[in-house]
Amino acid sequence: MALVIKDRVKESSATTGAGTYTLAGAEAGFQTFAAIGNGNTTYYAATDGTNWEVGVGTYTTSGTTLARTTIISSSNGNAAVSWGAGEKLIFCTQPASNAL
Repeated sequence: MALVIKDRVKESSATTGAGTYTLAGAEAGFQTFAAIGNGNTTYYAATDGTNWEVGVGTYTTSGTTLARTTIISSSNGNAAVSWGAGEKLIFCTQPASNAL
């Protein structure tokens, strides 16, 4: 398992609760998390336009999921957000805490 960061990776998800994200396909002009590679980790951000979460996720091709491996920061006191119904956008990013 390697940490992989790619440009222009962004997918939607209808996942509810605080579990693993099920990815629903790339947004127009972006690539899917498949670019990260099965079993690899990446930095991600997720938002529904109000709530947000930044963390390290593990991508799995089976079921096209992104597991929330580590939450770095969030609108929920830096814990996993328990999402309600509706679309969430999930994308690769570099956390501010990792910037030089």
